[in-house]
Amino acid sequence: MRRVRHPRGEKGQTLVEFVLVAPVLLLILFGIVQFGIAFKNSMVVTDSVRAGARKAAVSRAASDPVGAAKQAVVSAAGDLNPANLNVVVTSTWHAGDSVTVTATYPYTINILGIVVASGNLHSTTVERVE
Repeated sequence: MRRVRHPRGEKGQTLVEFVLVAPVLLLILFGIVQFGIAFKNSMVVTDSVRAGARKAAVSRAASDPVGAAKQAVVSAAGDLNPANLNVVVTSTWHAGDSVTVTATYPYTINILGIVVASGNLHSTTVERVE
């Protein structure tokens, strides 16, 4: 059986290939993490708007139905910064009419200090006032 001999120049080939590929893989990994955080925030905004709309639908007789709905959105928002959460509640507050709860929350996807994407997450829910 013949032995295959490797030239001496191939000794560090694996290390060089890893050094060339590792930065790209890390950028992709950081991008996935940042996108995941933005997606989680989007789901939280959507869920909190639904909670606010449910609260608004049954708060017609309350002294401040708009405040109750906004408080429900902020309470359901979890770890989002309440100062950045913009909530708008609109309704005529007559039984059978609709109430619309809308929220926006800013996001940025930044990879190693470079902002790749930014904007606002939006969510709107419409319920019938009871």
